[in-house]
Amino acid sequence: MASATAAGSSPGPAAPQAPKSRRSVTGTRKAVAALFLLPALVLLGALVVYPIGYSLIRSFYDQSGDSFTGFDNYQALFTDDGIRTALKNNVIWVVFAPTVATALGLIFAVLTERVRWGTAFKLVVFMPMAISMLAAGIIFRLVYDQDPDKGVANAVWVGVHDTFAESSAFPKAHPGRESPLEPAGGGAFITKEPVSAGQTVVLPLVGVAPDLMPDGAEKAAAARPEDGRITGTTWQDFTRGKGVGRLNGVDAAELGYAGMKIEAVKDGEVVASTKASGDGTFSLPAAADGALLRLPSDNFAEPYNGLSWLGPSLVTPAIIGSYVWMWAGFAMVLIAAGLAGVPRELLEAARVDGANEWQVFRRVTVPLLAPVLAVVVVTLMINVLKVFDLVFIIAPGSSQDDANVLALELYRKGFASDQPGIASAIAVFLLLLVIPVMWFNVRRLRREVRR
Repeated sequence: MASATAAGSSPGPAAPQAPKSRRSVTGTRKAVAALFLLPALVLLGALVVYPIGYSLIRSFYDQSGDSFTGFDNYQALFTDDGIRTALKNNVIWVVFAPTVATALGLIFAVLTERVRWGTAFKLVVFMPMAISMLAAGIIFRLVYDQDPDKGVANAVWVGVHDTFAESSAFPKAHPGRESPLEPAGGGAFITKEPVSAGQTVVLPLVGVAPDLMPDGAEKAAAARPEDGRITGTTWQDFTRGKGVGRLNGVDAAELGYAGMKIEAVKDGEVVASTKASGDGTFSLPAAADGALLRLPSDNFAEPYNGLSWLGPSLVTPAIIGSYVWMWAGFAMVLIAAGLAGVPRELLEAARVDGANEWQVFRRVTVPLLAPVLAVVVVTLMINVLKVFDLVFIIAPGSSQDDANVLALELYRKGFASDQPGIASAIAVFLLLLVIPVMWFNVRRLRREVRR
């Protein structure tokens, strides 16, 4: 009976089963995954979370760290002259450095698609990325050297300048002892006495090293008198003392001032002018009779030495230039990867519809590359907000205040000035500046993944 009842009765509820261990999508137990992630989480906490938390707390304390000062350190961010200069320069960096680097990267990526040696060109442009910021800073400190014989930038600049504006060959020349010349103001020299027609004039100068004489300089020659004209010689009178040459006299071993400009001046006006030949001789017309002979100041102008790239006015653009040199290759590579995914049918369709290459680039290529360009710009913005190495190395001490940025000011306040509270406030402020940019970048990447 019991067996029949058991056989005929409906089965009861199933006995509860033991819960199974949940697995992740990849089939790994969460406990095992957490165990593998634990070392990374510990490092993340020790190297990122703890420093951020400590800096945030430390930014509310004074220099000693004993007294709570509230927002005084943050108030200093907008009242301290050094920090305000750094903030202004950071704005310049964020606006120009990513924009220029991205624009160059875009141009390089588009143009290299049309040349056979595009891969080699990309390799050359990308190569600076392999150089550390320290090495790049040292390189550009030399590139921007003021001396054209050392600095590449000024060597090129001076070369271009001298192509269009002739420089003086006699910057150090000046009258010697017992000279018939005297200063005329403004760097010029003039004869002490007026000249007359038929007279031979000597205009001796000293101060130019033999190896710096013009290429066209020849052995000086004494001028011959001419009726109705004023003749003379201007030359390097290197008489050293008794028995060595004749003072204010043309000697065989002396060189003429080739190309020296001579003006005849009457009542403050130039009535005649000429240039000396290779042996230093010159001749003026009868109009110069009774005039004073003047050697104008442009004969003695100092040679053009280029721009002061690391001076107060140009140091920030110069350092931004070095940054662009390094990071334009990074932008080019990312943009080239995006360009490879652009459908060629769209470009060809635009050309078939009559668009020229500039219109295709502006109306088709750039809009299609907009997501890639945004990622590149945002990434470079994050990078330039914390730029430190280039500014610290390239800017000399005399103009480092003018090139100051927030990361460098953080270092100076924290170590050089021993103001850890203000340094911590700068660090927190930099973090607050970076977070919105990072959030924008992450959001855009997630949107691209969903597509």
